[in-house]
Amino acid sequence: MTTMFPSTQRTYETNIRLPFCFILFGVVAFIASEAILLFSGTSLVQGAFRIPAVWGAIHLAVLGWALMVAMGAMYQLVPVVFLTPIWNETLGFVQFFITTLGVLALSISFLWKMKFVFFAGLLLTLGFVLFFLQMVMTLKKQPIKNMMTLFVSTALFCLLATVVLGMALSFHFFSGSEIADHLLMLKTHLLFGLTGWFTLLIIGFSYKMVPMFSLAHGFSMTLARYVYTIYVWGLAITFFSFLTNHSTLFAGGMGLLFLGFSLFSYHITTILRKRVKKKLDRPFLFALFAIAIALCLHAIAFLFAVVGNTASFGVMIYGYLFGWIILSIIGYLYKIVPFLWWTHRYSKKIGKENVPTLKQMINEKWIVFSFGLFLVSLIGVILALVISNLPLFYIAQSGMIAFSLLLAGTIISVLWK
Repeated sequence: MTTMFPSTQRTYETNIRLPFCFILFGVVAFIASEAILLFSGTSLVQGAFRIPAVWGAIHLAVLGWALMVAMGAMYQLVPVVFLTPIWNETLGFVQFFITTLGVLALSISFLWKMKFVFFAGLLLTLGFVLFFLQMVMTLKKQPIKNMMTLFVSTALFCLLATVVLGMALSFHFFSGSEIADHLLMLKTHLLFGLTGWFTLLIIGFSYKMVPMFSLAHGFSMTLARYVYTIYVWGLAITFFSFLTNHSTLFAGGMGLLFLGFSLFSYHITTILRKRVKKKLDRPFLFALFAIAIALCLHAIAFLFAVVGNTASFGVMIYGYLFGWIILSIIGYLYKIVPFLWWTHRYSKKIGKENVPTLKQMINEKWIVFSFGLFLVSLIGVILALVISNLPLFYIAQSGMIAFSLLLAGTIISVLWK
């Protein structure tokens, strides 16, 4: 294997403008979200996470950055991984436009007037439904279903459930009346959004990306069945613990999530033992490091659930979002973007003129520096939230803004080559 993607990518490749539309918007949204969080420092260090400004920043980070980039990556990766072309590329551009307007409208509504959140949510829901339809119709054409299909399909249904719960919450702000228990919906919204949609999606694609980037062959996928079964049961039991408000059931759900993710982490190590490529690329190592962070966070969440310490889950959610979800996306993005652009610009010029190598498309020294900045900033922010230290928060969050600008500069530098 000499390229990042198998040869089938030439047959099933997506119009490069579609994934890059999502990725570039996501980078801008990431910068904006980090800036808003900086100005919300006083509230955050006091533990006030449930205020409009923080909601606006978090939704801009989750929806505008993580989700939009994930969508863009899926438009590129799904045809490659599942050997089937995107169902309708034109619909993809329409969905991007609608989802972008929805993300912007939602974030502005949180910051300006909460009653408009419901209407922004309707627009955003339309974008999600179009994406859900696009992916379902694409996966439906997959010749042979496999475990990755199961992970991605379940993740998509969790996304749909997250959207429905989000609309129910926004209706509460619009009408002033609750159609169900507000706290129950909020906790389930977070559960299905972070651990259902994002985690199952990253796990599913990791089973393709890890062997691809490490050139691993001859490994077994049997463990993936147990990973899926245990983790999904963990999601289900945690959800039922919310319904019954049962602490023991909650601890059991957290325990199964921890066990499922532990099996996934072990499975990834067994795959890496089968690799041909001994020296792994640094961006890929960062994605693997995110798995280690997530494993630790799953363990801590389980221990906190056992002892009944739910007051710290706000900080845990922040750490999970940035240390696992966002870092995973960044690690894979540093690999995907150079390859996509190199393929678009130079793949047909090989042998006709001098072209840069794929390794020359991105400066790995800058990536190492940016990763260090991200990690130090993340630890600093978490520590500031734990000890309620405002000056430390401002310093660490400024570092996170610097990282987001460095990320944007790195991607732009690739597109200039």
